[in-house]
Amino acid sequence: MALSREQIAQRVAQELKDGYYVNLGIGIPTLVANYIPQDIEVMLQSENGLLGMGQFPTIDEIDADLINAGKQTVTMVKGASVFDSADSFAMIRGGHVDLTVLGAFEVDANGNIASYMIPGKLIKGMGGAMDLVAGAENIIVTMTHASKHGVSKLLKNCTLPLTGRGCIKKVLTDLAFMEIKDGKFHLLERAPGVSVEEIIQLTEGELVVNGDIAEMKL
Repeated sequence: MALSREQIAQRVAQELKDGYYVNLGIGIPTLVANYIPQDIEVMLQSENGLLGMGQFPTIDEIDADLINAGKQTVTMVKGASVFDSADSFAMIRGGHVDLTVLGAFEVDANGNIASYMIPGKLIKGMGGAMDLVAGAENIIVTMTHASKHGVSKLLKNCTLPLTGRGCIKKVLTDLAFMEIKDGKFHLLERAPGVSVEEIIQLTEGELVVNGDIAEMKL
C-alpha cells in the first residue's frame, strides 16, 4: 500500500541525526517537524528567517505572525532565533545546512530536479529551492512516485524546467526509497505491501534492484 504524506514524513525523520541543521521545503517536507525522534536534537530552518521551528501549533498555540516559508503557522523550540532572509540565505548558500528535504514535480536518473514551475500554470515564485540545491550536499526529495494518471515522475530525463542539475542523491516516494548514482535509480527500500514489480512498472528511469528489498519500518 502506498505511503500517506504523514508516513513519508515519518520515514524521512529517520534520516535525521543529532545536531543536524535541517531545511524543510514546502509540502510534505514540512510534516517532518512532527516526527523528530525524541532522543535527538535538531534545529529546523526556514528560509524566510527562522531557525528552530517546532511542531505545527495547536489551536491555542497559533500565532499568525510566526510562519514558515510556505506561509503556514508554526511554533518555535527553545533556543530558536529569528533573522532576516539575507542571513537565512547566507546560511544556505554557505553550506551550513546539514540536510535539505524538498518536494519535486520530477527527478531524473542523472540527479536533476524540476520543482519550481509547470509551463502554462500560475506560480507565486521559485522560492528558495534553487539556492537550497546549490548550497546543500545532503538532499532528500519527497514526492509521489507517479501522477494521478499513473505517469512516472522518476524519469530518464526531466521534461520540466530544472531547479538544479546533478544535485539529488536520494528520493523517497509513496512507494520506495531510492538512491541515485551512475545515471540510475537504485532501490533501497519499498513501502509496506508494495511489490518490487509495481515500483519497476512506475519508474521510467533505469532502476537497479539488488537482492531482496526490505520493507520500510515506520
